[in-house]
Amino acid sequence: MIIGYRKVFVAIILSLVFCTSIIGICIYISSNGVYSENGVESKRKIGATYMTMNNSYFKIINEEIRYVVEENGDTLITRDPALSLDKQIEEIYDFIDLKVDAIFINPVDWVGIRNALIDAQKAGIIIIAIDTDIYDDDLTACTVVSDNYKAGVLCAEDLMNKRNSANIILLEHKSAKSAIDRINGFEDAIRNNKNFKVVARSDCDGQLETAMPVVENILLKQKDVDTIMALNDPSALGGIMALEEKNIKGINVYGIDGSPDGKKMVKEDKMSATVSQSPRKIGRISGESLYNIFQGKEVDKKIVVPVELITKENIDEFRLDTWQ
Repeated sequence: MIIGYRKVFVAIILSLVFCTSIIGICIYISSNGVYSENGVESKRKIGATYMTMNNSYFKIINEEIRYVVEENGDTLITRDPALSLDKQIEEIYDFIDLKVDAIFINPVDWVGIRNALIDAQKAGIIIIAIDTDIYDDDLTACTVVSDNYKAGVLCAEDLMNKRNSANIILLEHKSAKSAIDRINGFEDAIRNNKNFKVVARSDCDGQLETAMPVVENILLKQKDVDTIMALNDPSALGGIMALEEKNIKGINVYGIDGSPDGKKMVKEDKMSATVSQSPRKIGRISGESLYNIFQGKEVDKKIVVPVELITKENIDEFRLDTWQ
């Protein structure tokens, strides 16, 4: 009987040793960040920096990316340079110091960010550009954008259908390639029609609070303005506020975003049209593209997300309270 108990005791001890070893291995693997709870290789750090978070468009993109990143057991670190190139450069170097595995970037300045991204690439960091191109696309593994040029063309075509002639203010953002493409698309579409003239243009950084005084100042000098073409919805809303401040009516205003505020302005007949972007698609595609790269899969160098014109005629097809 003593021998029997001894065998049982030894068996229990061996079982405990085995279990402890297995637990120890699991703890070691977990502490070294090799696998997440669902068995997915994990604990990567991902950086994200957008030109400004003072725009719900970028907040939605970031939400979608965060969902993909956290679904894979990883961590997203988001920064806001508040339209400062110097601050965004600092953020890139902070990401390098943090040894992030990848950076999602919407650049404040598509040219000026180049040197910081060169250093990030040298550090082995994957770079994905969002919503706008980087001047040197060799620095990016993937770029995910709306069809920005077509967005500008759609606005111009709608304007030419609504009016026989136009004296136009252009609201621009010259350091953002997406904005450059939109304005180029618009200007190219009206180029051969001499009745459509750009009478004033100004940079407003795509911000409502900047666009409003810009438009007010232009209206003091240009009395014959009948159209405002804005690079995005916030600047279009700034233009609308300037018109309302001066009690000016009958002006065609165009924006690009398809934001909830922009769609409400179309519904209320205060904006002629906005072009629908899909920050949800852009964010989700960007996140999924990164994980395809992590898995060694090929991804397209540039992914262009379609856009759609929203006017009074089709506004009821869109939800007013959310983004697409």
